[in-house]
Amino acid sequence: MSPSPEADQASPGRSTLRRRTSSMHSQRKPWETRRPSFRTSNSRSRPDPEEIQPMSRQDTRTSTKSKRRQPKWWKIRLFKGMIDDVRRRAPYYWSDWRDAWDYRVIPATTYMYFANILPALAFSLDMFVKTDNSYGVNEVLLASVLGCVVFSLFAAQPLVIVGVTGPITVFSYTVYDIVVPMGYDYFGFMAWIGIWSLILHWILAITNSCNALTYVTRFSCDTFGFYVAFVYLQKGIQVLTRQWGEANATSAYLGIMISLLVLAVAYLCGIIGESKLFHRHVRKFIEDYGTPLTIIFFTGFVHIGHMKDVDLTVLPVSKAFFPTAQRSWAVNFWDSSAAEVFTALPFAVLLTILFWFDHNVSSLIAQGSEFPLRKPPGFHWDIFLLGLTTAPFHTQALCVTESVLVSDPQKQSNGADTTRYERKTTHVVEQRVSNLAQGLLFLVTMTGPLLVVLHLIPQAVLAGLFFVMGVQALIGNGITLKLVYLFSDRELVDSKNEPLARIDRRTAIWGFVAIELLIFGGTFAITQTIAAIGFPVIIIISIPFRTFVMPRWFREEELKVLDAPTAGSFVMESVGGLMAPTKTGRTTKITRIVDLARKRRHQMHGTGTEHTTKMTKMRS
Repeated sequence: MSPSPEADQASPGRSTLRRRTSSMHSQRKPWETRRPSFRTSNSRSRPDPEEIQPMSRQDTRTSTKSKRRQPKWWKIRLFKGMIDDVRRRAPYYWSDWRDAWDYRVIPATTYMYFANILPALAFSLDMFVKTDNSYGVNEVLLASVLGCVVFSLFAAQPLVIVGVTGPITVFSYTVYDIVVPMGYDYFGFMAWIGIWSLILHWILAITNSCNALTYVTRFSCDTFGFYVAFVYLQKGIQVLTRQWGEANATSAYLGIMISLLVLAVAYLCGIIGESKLFHRHVRKFIEDYGTPLTIIFFTGFVHIGHMKDVDLTVLPVSKAFFPTAQRSWAVNFWDSSAAEVFTALPFAVLLTILFWFDHNVSSLIAQGSEFPLRKPPGFHWDIFLLGLTTAPFHTQALCVTESVLVSDPQKQSNGADTTRYERKTTHVVEQRVSNLAQGLLFLVTMTGPLLVVLHLIPQAVLAGLFFVMGVQALIGNGITLKLVYLFSDRELVDSKNEPLARIDRRTAIWGFVAIELLIFGGTFAITQTIAAIGFPVIIIISIPFRTFVMPRWFREEELKVLDAPTAGSFVMESVGGLMAPTKTGRTTKITRIVDLARKRRHQMHGTGTEHTTKMTKMRS
């Protein structure tokens, strides 16, 4: 059902950037109206451009009207993106609930509950320490409940889970470090940041700002993902270094050992999931539940033998359904002064940039081309909805796979048996129940008995969890994969199956990776200062930098290999389609020189058979 991309013809006067929209199908989508068709009983499915062009020349009145109907780039059609998203997704709303009757929903709900609550607990520990006990477990759990419930009921793409992430924690405690010394009420100030951010989110949604996602490629996503991975690793190290101040040296060294063991065992579970060991159901169980089972095991492991005599610091919790600090859930933001209200505006701008990029990139990755989704997305509506809430994804947990027998014909010619089974995704169970169910499980976790259980988790185990998240994020990152290729032995690289091997200039790969690392270094460096709240600006600047500057430094065929769209044409249809590669900068100059030389050569020697004959005579 996924449409194939089709590049629009660029007319004179338009910019060099072109969008590729998905082609029409014989079977209409529910949200589309009937359009005039070129198809006849004895014609092809799509007319050639040469056949369409004379028609447009003959009927100049029709072409003039069509040009007038096309809005200028500076004219914004307010609410258009939101209306189109609702119109596309509304016919599938009830099927989102009916499709939940699938066996994958129960394990996906369980898997995502552990996959989201464990990072939430780790982030709550970090915020608890950095904000002087202002935030804790209950605040993080309640925020996750509200995000999951709202998005599961009303979002256009319910597969995206809204929750607390690493960059959000960095923003929250950096604001605390700035405003508390100024004498501002921290929670009232954060409330005004949320109010301003809500207004800005709605403005972005109304003005169709998500159409800019056509410019977002793997370049920006890999750089941001590389940054998030190192934030996780840094948080784990910070948790361990605090043990010397909160406990004794014995406790600190035991904590280091426990955290490394958690990393090793959880990483081993991932390797087993990708290996040929055991039955496939056993491998899948170990891959999905290896990390939560590792956390549970090492929570009890520290009570064995002499380790039970070591006083390890544990996760701090509060009373059930009560805030961490001695206050009420309601924040008296109306008591804030006018200076606090308007000072919160620039902070809200930075938070909105972070949310816009973090949520949209997570949504693009969750709807990547490797997942055969059948239901349309809705980026504009989801940004509007995000303003009401404050994002890892669980598309992979809902994939239905099958084992397919494949073989390598090149190796098979040598007489070797190269047949093997590969896991192929057939479809994704697109529904809303798993998001809602795991959100309600967060609410159950806020009860007294489960909070007592959470209070047993040592902080060293959470440090190991930070290491697990960081390593897992680094392994699949595009920057890491390019570095592995660059440092690999050229003689052992399979050049036929390695896309990077098709690039003639190895320096182009080094340059591309160096630019990514430079942007990552600037983002990570600013995070270590009091200006850490400004790191979203660097990430967002990387998008136009990739679109308008890098094509002048790299060839078009190199960028096709080094970079790629984050999602397929079916997903990007919601934001206007994919952006086609353009010839700019150095590539344009080279192309013009080659075309000019070819034209002069043809004028001097003729074309076609005459030119071939002359060249043959000259060679003889």
